[in-house]
Amino acid sequence: MANDSLIQDSVTFVFRRCCMPENSSRCLLWMDGSRSPYLNMAVDELLLEHAPESGGVVLRFYEWNIPSASFGYSQPIGAVTRKGLTLVRRPTGGGVVYHDCDLTYTLVIPAGHPICELDRMESYKAVHEPIMRAIMCLGKGAHLAPDLGEKHDRATLQCFVSPSPNDVIASDGIKLAGAAQRRTRKGILHQGSVSLNASDSGRGPIVDAIRRAFAGELGFIYEPFPVPDFLLKDAEQLARRKYATDAWNVEKVAPC
Repeated sequence: MANDSLIQDSVTFVFRRCCMPENSSRCLLWMDGSRSPYLNMAVDELLLEHAPESGGVVLRFYEWNIPSASFGYSQPIGAVTRKGLTLVRRPTGGGVVYHDCDLTYTLVIPAGHPICELDRMESYKAVHEPIMRAIMCLGKGAHLAPDLGEKHDRATLQCFVSPSPNDVIASDGIKLAGAAQRRTRKGILHQGSVSLNASDSGRGPIVDAIRRAFAGELGFIYEPFPVPDFLLKDAEQLARRKYATDAWNVEKVAPC
């Protein structure tokens, strides 16, 4: 049975790699730095808004400049249980993520890309299979969480406590990677988090392994992301108007 699974995984890998159109391979890589929780979310929202003009997938790695937690669009702010953190509501769904021991990344996939033709679960799997292989290349046992049909309480869901289908799980059952998505007519915003427990050597090896896995499995060919002059200026304004406000974080009300 294990060999059958490996064969099926290999077939899936070859099929996906060969069937990606050439124009879907361009990936604009942004090795971003540390920013505030509010600015991180604003940047991601604007990357999705401008996805049609990007000319390819955008892959952004980034960090948080203060102790932070993000929580899903549908969750109450009271779901965050740790004190002393700056909280921000994400534009995507999912659970609470405490950003003290994780690597965060964003994939923005423009409409028309083959991944956008997949349903939510399949697109999630398409991204997490390379993440799983990256973690395995770092020497950790890993697999994708099965869909057991279990229902989670959205009010208490915590990302690294409650695995969802196709999350990346260690051989001992600990969750290593999760994500959440938002879909619009512009494309897909995929916000992901990888536990630093995925490597014994910190963020650098995890980033390198993920980049190689995306290149090998999704056919990404990397170019540096030319950050538009307007992006950070507009993101700072959006962070102030939306993501730093109680109207958004407490009441889930976006500015007009």
